[in-house]
Amino acid sequence: MIPYGAGINAGLEIGKRLGGTPAQSTWIVASYPLTQGAFVLMGGRLGAVYGHKNTVVVAGMFWVLFHLVSGFMKSVITLSIMRGLSGIGGAFVVPNAIALLTITFPPGKMRNITVGFFGAMAPTGASLGSLLPGFFVQLLPWKWLFFFLAILGAITFALFAFVVPGEGEPFDKGGSIDYVGSYLGVGGLVLFNFVWNQAPVVGWKEPYEYALLIVSILHLLAFVIWEWKFAKGPILPLDIWSAPSFGMMIISSFSAFMSTGIAIWYMSVWNLEVRQYTLLSNAAAFSALGVCGVAAAMVSAKVIRWVPAQHIMAMGSLASCVALILIATMPEQQTYWAQVFPAMILTAFGPDLLFTAAQIIASNTVKRHQQGVAGSLIGTLLSYGLSTGLGFAGTVEVYTNGHGRDVVRGYRNALYVGIGLAAIAMVLAVLFIRILKDQRYGGR
Repeated sequence: MIPYGAGINAGLEIGKRLGGTPAQSTWIVASYPLTQGAFVLMGGRLGAVYGHKNTVVVAGMFWVLFHLVSGFMKSVITLSIMRGLSGIGGAFVVPNAIALLTITFPPGKMRNITVGFFGAMAPTGASLGSLLPGFFVQLLPWKWLFFFLAILGAITFALFAFVVPGEGEPFDKGGSIDYVGSYLGVGGLVLFNFVWNQAPVVGWKEPYEYALLIVSILHLLAFVIWEWKFAKGPILPLDIWSAPSFGMMIISSFSAFMSTGIAIWYMSVWNLEVRQYTLLSNAAAFSALGVCGVAAAMVSAKVIRWVPAQHIMAMGSLASCVALILIATMPEQQTYWAQVFPAMILTAFGPDLLFTAAQIIASNTVKRHQQGVAGSLIGTLLSYGLSTGLGFAGTVEVYTNGHGRDVVRGYRNALYVGIGLAAIAMVLAVLFIRILKDQRYGGR
C-alpha cells in the first residue's frame, strides 16, 4: 500500500513535472490500484497451484523490477503504465499473503487478530507512502521516489523469502490455471475501470469510451458464463457465493471501498490545490489516517466476536459517509483541525472495519484450500474499489467544474458521489446482510 499513498500525495506534482494536466495525472494515482485490484482475482489460484509463498516471492521480484523502471520514465503515460505493471506484482502478493495467515491460524481469536494486523497495514502503508514524496519529490528529483521503493521492496521480499515459512506442498500442485476465465475476468475489470478513469481526461464525446464500456461488460458477462458452465478449475468457484448474504456483502463492501478512494483523493487534492499545502505538510495531514487505521483494524478484529458482521460493516460505511460529508461541506480555507482532521479519523475507521470484517467472514466461510480465492476476492474489492471510485467521481468533477473555472464546485460534486456510495453500502449492510457473530477460539 505504500505506492498507493505515494501516488495520492505525489501524483499531481509528478504529473506537472512531466507536462501532464491534473486529469491526466490522476492516472499516476489510479493505475497502481487498478491492476492491483483486477489481477488479484487470479492471484489466489496461482498460489494454490504453485504455492502461496512461492507466488509472493516471484510477485515481489516483479513489483521491485517495475518500480525501478518507473524512475526512468519521461511521460505521464509511460509512468502510469509502469505503475500499472508494478501493481500486478502487488496483486499477486495480497491474496497469497492473507492465505498464508488464514492457513496458519484456524478460525477464532488468533486468526481475527492476525487478519486485523494485516488490515492495519493498508492505512499504515498509505500513510507512510504519503510521507515519502515530501523527501523524494519535494526535495529531490521525483525519480528517487521509485528508486527508493525498489530498494525497500528488494529488502522486504528478500527477508520474506528467508524468514516466512511456506505452507508445505501446494494445495493443488500440478493443477490447471483457468487462463480463459483469467482473461475474461481481468480484461473486463481493466477495461471497465479504464473507461471511467479516462472519461475525465477525454470526456464521453469520444466514441471509443462507449465501445470499450460495452466490450468490458461483455467480457464480465462471458466470465460469469464461463466460470459457471465450462471452467474445470475456475479462478472464482461459484460455490463460494453460496454462503448466506455473501453476495450482498461483496456489493456493499465494493461500494464502501469506492467511497473511501474518493475521500482520500479529494482530501489530498483539496489540501494541495486549494489550500496550497506542500507535499510534506500534506503527508503530515494524513498521519492521522495511519495511526487511527491501526486502531480501527484492531478494534474490528476484537468486536467481530461480539457484534454481527452486518453491524460492523454498517458502522464502517457510516464512518466513511460522515467523513465525506465533512469534506464536502467545509469552506475553501479553514484550519486543518476543524473538519479535515475528524474526517481523517473517520476515513481510517471506515475501510478498516469493512476490510477486516469482510476478510474474516470470507476466510471462515470457505474451505481451507479456497483461502487464496477468498483473499483474492476481498483484495479485489479493496484495491479495485479505490481506483474505480476515482473514475466515477472524476467524471462528475470534470463535467461540473465550469471547464476548470470553479474547481471547488467540481470537488464538492465528486464528494457527493462518494456520500451516495457510502450510504448505499450502509443500507445494504443493514437491510440485506445477515451473518452471525463469530465467537470461535483456535480450533473450536
